[in-house]
Amino acid sequence: ASPEECSLALRLGGLLARNGFTVVCGGGSGVMEAVCRGAVEAGGAAIGILPGADPAGANPWVTIPIPTGMGTLRNRLVAITGSVLVAVGGRFGTLSEIAYALEAGHPVCAMGQWASIDGVTPVDSPEEALEFILERTGDPDAQY
Repeated sequence: ASPEECSLALRLGGLLARNGFTVVCGGGSGVMEAVCRGAVEAGGAAIGILPGADPAGANPWVTIPIPTGMGTLRNRLVAITGSVLVAVGGRFGTLSEIAYALEAGHPVCAMGQWASIDGVTPVDSPEEALEFILERTGDPDAQY
């Protein structure tokens, strides 16, 4: 992940937590670690759905590790656990999560290269991503 993507994810995590949302991600490094850090530093929680079987594989900001032992197959779980998916950068794992979320009928927004995918709403900032989430959920007690 680039420093810019990590900065965006850090801000997004904080915004989500301050608005009552729980972050769900893959629990790894880069953008995942940044969004978890942002959420936890803002007083929220971060769930990491891990590819491995060891909860110690989570980044240090994950408050609830869920070890699956499923490898990248866990991407579907990450994508459909919440009601809305926000993509910030990423590679093929992120692309698969976008596909799974869209297939499940979940709204998806993205900052960066995935914003041009059919069905994905482009957003330019964490604040726009939060707006996107609030417009589609109106429920800060749900997990995203």
